[in-house]
Amino acid sequence: MNLLDQAFDLSENEQYDEALKCYDKVLSEDPKNVKALIDKGVTLQNLGRIKQALALYDKALNINSKNLHALLNKGSALHSLGKYNEAIILYDKVLSHDKKCAIALAYKGLSLGELDKIQEALKYFKKALAIDLDYDLANMSKKIAQDLLKSKIKELKHSKTQ
Repeated sequence: MNLLDQAFDLSENEQYDEALKCYDKVLSEDPKNVKALIDKGVTLQNLGRIKQALALYDKALNINSKNLHALLNKGSALHSLGKYNEAIILYDKVLSHDKKCAIALAYKGLSLGELDKIQEALKYFKKALAIDLDYDLANMSKKIAQDLLKSKIKELKHSKTQ
C-alpha cells in the first residue's frame, strides 16, 4: 500500500494525526500532489481546522482550477463557516462540469436551506435523489425541508385565522 492510500485509510479510521504525518511526507516529496492536498484538507476539516483546510483546497485549485473534488470540499468548508453564497458558487462550478453530481446538488440544497430558501433547496435534494436514490444526505435533507415547508404553511394559515 502506498503512503497516500495509507494516509487516506488512517483518516477514514479517524487516526487524523497519523494521517496528517503521512500526507506531510507525501507532500514533502511532491508538493503539487493534488490528491494529497485535498485529502489532507478533508482530514483538517474533520478536525475542525477549516481555515487550514481552505488553504489546501486553494493550493489544489491553483494547480488544477477545475478539480471537482477541490471545488466540492472548498464549498463544504465555506458552508461550515456560514459562507453559504460562496459555497453555492463553488457547487455551481462543479455542476457546470458535471450536472449529475449528486453530492454537489445535495450540498447546494443544504446551503440554500441555510439561506431559508427551502423550496429551492428541496428541488436540489430531489435532483440528487433522482441520480442516487440511496443518497442518505439528500433523503434526510429532503424530509427536513418538507417538514419545514409544512410547518411554515401551518404558521401562515394560523396567523391568517387570528
